[in-house]
Amino acid sequence: MKNIMISLKRFFGNKNTITILCVLAAVLILYFAYSYRIKQQTKPVTVPYAKVEIQPREKVTEDKIGYVEYPSVMLKTNVIRNAADVIDYYANYNTVIPAGSLFYKSTLVTWAQMPDSAWADIPDGYTVVSLNVNTETTYGNSIFPGNYIDLYYATYDETGKLLLGKLIESIEVLAVKDSSGNHVFENSSELKAPSSLIFAVPEDMHLLLRKAGYLDGELIPVPRNASYSQNPSATIVSSEYIQDFILSKTVILPEQGPSGGIGTID
Repeated sequence: MKNIMISLKRFFGNKNTITILCVLAAVLILYFAYSYRIKQQTKPVTVPYAKVEIQPREKVTEDKIGYVEYPSVMLKTNVIRNAADVIDYYANYNTVIPAGSLFYKSTLVTWAQMPDSAWADIPDGYTVVSLNVNTETTYGNSIFPGNYIDLYYATYDETGKLLLGKLIESIEVLAVKDSSGNHVFENSSELKAPSSLIFAVPEDMHLLLRKAGYLDGELIPVPRNASYSQNPSATIVSSEYIQDFILSKTVILPEQGPSGGIGTID
């Protein structure tokens, strides 16, 4: 036993022996670490895929997805791996998901993120309005959905004097569309000319704007700074004078059933 202990002491006391053992240990550690990493990367992962073709704005329901196994190393970082992040989501407005395709983060959105989805949340008593615009009146295409703007009105009175002022303030822009009805900002790589601003206002303001549009005047959208959109105030008529001027040019018909009053031009 004593001889064995002496031999071991000499063996481990040899610097060359220690060096060789350290090298062997390092090789073993690298081998097992590499093997573990390869095993993890090639381990099959179950991911959802589209069983049928899914059209833009179409809701993804459970019956439209299947499951397939893929090695982890073959899955890109933007591939959705959990069914919970697919079911009840919607194909983006500019995306068709082919049958057999995996789901990607850029192709699915919630309903709240869907362009025009704000229309579904318009409060009772509000009406959608489309205002004709162009690149110049949108300040070089600088009015975006979600911005809050003011509407100014310009015309001439009976004496020929210019009448210009803020008519309605704090209006949220729901969409900006081109002449074909497409969203101007749906593809940032393609520059589109704006043709209409879409927003919603209470019905009395809607009628006021309709009447103003039939008169010989101009409605002018005016954007404000970022804080104006981040902390919006209530949508209100700013100028009773301009409102009265517009109303003085129109006639209000008596209410006819549940449809309410109708404004016509003198």
